[in-house]
Amino acid sequence: MDTPYDVIIAGGGPAGTAAAVYAARKRLKTLLVTDEWGGQSTVSPDIHNWIGDISVSGADLAKKLRAHVESYQGDSLAVAHPLRAQSLATFPDHIELTVSNGEVHRARTLLIATGSKRRKLEVPGAAEFDQKGLTYCASCDGPLFTDQDVAVVGGGNAAFETAMQLLSYCKSVTLLNRGDTFRADEVTVEKVLKHPKMTVLKNVALKGVVGDKFVSGLRYADAAGTESLLPVAGIFVEIGLIPNTDWVTSPDIKQNEVRQIIVDPRTQRSTHPRVWAAGDCTDGMYHQNNIAVGDAVKALEDLYLFVHQDTNHS
Repeated sequence: MDTPYDVIIAGGGPAGTAAAVYAARKRLKTLLVTDEWGGQSTVSPDIHNWIGDISVSGADLAKKLRAHVESYQGDSLAVAHPLRAQSLATFPDHIELTVSNGEVHRARTLLIATGSKRRKLEVPGAAEFDQKGLTYCASCDGPLFTDQDVAVVGGGNAAFETAMQLLSYCKSVTLLNRGDTFRADEVTVEKVLKHPKMTVLKNVALKGVVGDKFVSGLRYADAAGTESLLPVAGIFVEIGLIPNTDWVTSPDIKQNEVRQIIVDPRTQRSTHPRVWAAGDCTDGMYHQNNIAVGDAVKALEDLYLFVHQDTNHS
């Protein structure tokens, strides 16, 4: 049976678009499937850590990524947009990807770069002040709050790493944790808690985000039910990521307990020999745009070698 593509890339964020450009330049027969461009960063009004741009909005970054990919559209690269990956079947000699319009596409290999979505803070005011002082990305937005009081919501490694970053330039950082213990590793917790500008509130329940045009405070209740207002200019939410991998159901592609795809960090290959993954949908240590791009390029380089060594390549 004919296998029309060397690789299908699922996802149109930084990882997927980087892989598509590299695949096209290497003349791999490629299909990029995406329902949107840019990934999570499209919601950020001002990104300061995208290398090559001192400042760029998420919307403008998405436009640049799309334009770069579309400049290579042609004999080697096809783009299926706006469509999303819906289901996957794996075989010893190929993969089959079903997309949201019901079409089934065959390829020798697959690169999964569908990213993740932030677990949202669900209290009154959280949606209203999203990107108006309430943010889910310290690397993107942290410097905007220099010399101001901020809060971090969460108790895992991501929350403490965010707090550590914010302590470099914020006036004060208060971390709010719903339990009595932290999920972060003890070394990180100890280091952060020693900082003189750091405060921790344990056993608290968040009640709401308040403000006018922008965030001015965070309401919470202690274990006794007593409510208080914490005046802050910024709220950084780190309560977990939900990888966009619900469509990856093949038992040959192992995932961890939160459904991130497990990859070899040297090559980004999954536990299936024809499937690679990069970016926020993987179990990688860090999740940022620049890291996602690097991982995707690494994956594509390894995938390229596999395609040209594949005994089934015709």
